[in-house]
Amino acid sequence: MITSLEKPIIGITTGDINGIGPEIIIKTFSDNRMLDLCTPVIFASNKLINYYRKANSEYPFNFNSTKDLNNLHTKQVNVFNCWEEEVPVQPGALTEAGGKYAIRSLMVAAQCLKDNQLDAIVTAPIHKSNTQTADFPYTGHTPFFKEKFGAKDVVMLLYHNNLRVALVTEHIPINKVAATVTKEMILSKLGILRDCLVKDFGIDKPKIAVLGLNPHAGDGGQIGNEDQNIIKPAVETMQQQKQLVFGPYSADAFFARGSYAQFDAVLAMYHDQGLIPFKTLAQGNGVNYTAGLPVIRTSPDHGTAFDIAGQNIADPESFREAVFQAIDLINQRKEYATNTTNPLRRGRIEKEKENSTSEKME
Repeated sequence: MITSLEKPIIGITTGDINGIGPEIIIKTFSDNRMLDLCTPVIFASNKLINYYRKANSEYPFNFNSTKDLNNLHTKQVNVFNCWEEEVPVQPGALTEAGGKYAIRSLMVAAQCLKDNQLDAIVTAPIHKSNTQTADFPYTGHTPFFKEKFGAKDVVMLLYHNNLRVALVTEHIPINKVAATVTKEMILSKLGILRDCLVKDFGIDKPKIAVLGLNPHAGDGGQIGNEDQNIIKPAVETMQQQKQLVFGPYSADAFFARGSYAQFDAVLAMYHDQGLIPFKTLAQGNGVNYTAGLPVIRTSPDHGTAFDIAGQNIADPESFREAVFQAIDLINQRKEYATNTTNPLRRGRIEKEKENSTSEKME
């Protein structure tokens, strides 16, 4: 990936143009200290950014307009114009235009990332109701990036400080979760999560907790048999490969007792099982990261928040943290790549892979 001489180039998507995305972007980058850390490129239009700049006039925000990523201003926010036409902006409203231009921003930014013109991407929130179409048949950002970058599988990982919660299933109806969760899927997610913790977070021997699917992790088969027949065998397979994976744990007691503090990450079976406790504990400061991609994509841990859009009260903290984390992840991957060129470290990693492979074959 190309990187500017001193600072990484971070692509920023607007999200739904009627949501809080543009507002939290402007609030984040009105602090000029952000420009000491990265060169931001907002994928939008001058007219859209000017609309929200006027609506948030107490925040000092200037930008450089461009249609060429080779002509970026490294000491200013850059707006890459993805469209020129007039677009109706209706803060707080769920409109067709809101989804259309959110996807326009995303598509252009993702292609620039794929073309190595960006070092990472931070996505503002979109809404499924006006983005899922024949041209964009995805339930959210995560499956889109998975297909765009040809990943066999990815993991939605939310984190704040040392609390990291990953999901086996994402945005699917609750009545489909049990049928979707398989041993193979759990093993895939655990493998990606483990590699992510090593490569992106610098944890050599990550310790991972796996939550059960049913109440009380099935109570030994009294409340469903998925925990005993699917989840436990997956955990045992990882343990046979000398991985520090434990469970399944009863989800309610696990978080209530603070057991998550003893692990580097937690793998939840479905969306609300993991994200309700995570968002409660992170208190609006969490970051969403797509693990398993060859590129870096982060986002805030909240949605479009139409109920407060246009009122100048949206909190940019989670978005700002997503930018910080994108920068940290770029640096961590560089450090990992450098460390693995060290003969001693490379030898240890190769030995671990050999042991894992031989155990799989036995």
